Amino acid sequence: QVQLVESGGGLVQAGGSLRLSCVASGRTFSRYTMGWFRQAPGKGREFVAGITGSGFSTYYVDSVKGRFTISRDNARNTVYLQMNSLKPEDMAVYYCAADGSAFRRAVVTSTSEYDYWGQGTQVTVSS
Repeated sequence: QVQLVESGGGLVQAGGSLRLSCVASGRTFSRYTMGWFRQAPGKGREFVAGITGSGFSTYYVDSVKGRFTISRDNARNTVYLQMNSLKPEDMAVYYCAADGSAFRRAVVTSTSEYDYWGQGTQVTVSS
């Protein structure tokens, strides 16, 4: 059974930074794409960023390009989301997710492609 545990959320002022971490266990981490999603109150779950198992390919939603960076450390079974220049509209619960298929060469963005999810971590941005 795959388990994902996120950390790093919190309260930050607009323009500030946070780094989210997600530690995975239960299968060979480096084979699978990892993604970060977010869900704001009253809204659906939105893809934010993803990274393939090798780390060679990443993909971001337009609204975070140039501000957020996804990375992974396969030796530590950990994926990170560095969030800079945070805006009030970034405020949401952020979820780490693991792709259900191994060895993808490109990041998938649909929630239906991700089989495992963390519990979520709250990011609050004050204006």
